[in-house]
Amino acid sequence: MSASSFKLGTMLRHLIDLLDGDLEAIYARVAPGYRPRYTPVVRALLKHQPCTIGAVAADAGITHSAASQTVAKMLKEGLVTSTPGDDGRERLISLSSRTEAALPALEEIWAATTAATAALDAELATPLIGAVEEAIRALDAKSFEKRISSAAPFRSSDNRTAATPEAAAQS
Repeated sequence: MSASSFKLGTMLRHLIDLLDGDLEAIYARVAPGYRPRYTPVVRALLKHQPCTIGAVAADAGITHSAASQTVAKMLKEGLVTSTPGDDGRERLISLSSRTEAALPALEEIWAATTAATAALDAELATPLIGAVEEAIRALDAKSFEKRISSAAPFRSSDNRTAATPEAAAQS
């Protein structure tokens, strides 16, 4: 099946599979148990640790939910540690000694990944990183939900209410 026969969501998932799948294979050889999705958390913790999941999320540019789920997986893998915060409600997250020991190898992989990304961008008519950044800025300015609703107004399955973000907010 040619790439042009895919739709946007399918193409994006396929792209992530191609990128993360190969990166995951490298991590499996060099740092068993490590996953590409852990990198934003590790980088956030390298800047300041211990810190809360909220601080990790803010620094990594991911949702609190995504940070929480990722940290939970990392705890199971022994890649981070968790201690009670000052008020007892928060948990403070730190890199484990296992992750600290793996940092030289991880940093080599990250540098190689940056170089491979630059090489890929050089092969493309439009650099991938620039296109992704531009798409994120555009969607931050106007959500995909609003774009879909304005492109083709539609009704909900009960055929009584307009299925737009504005209508949902009013109900």
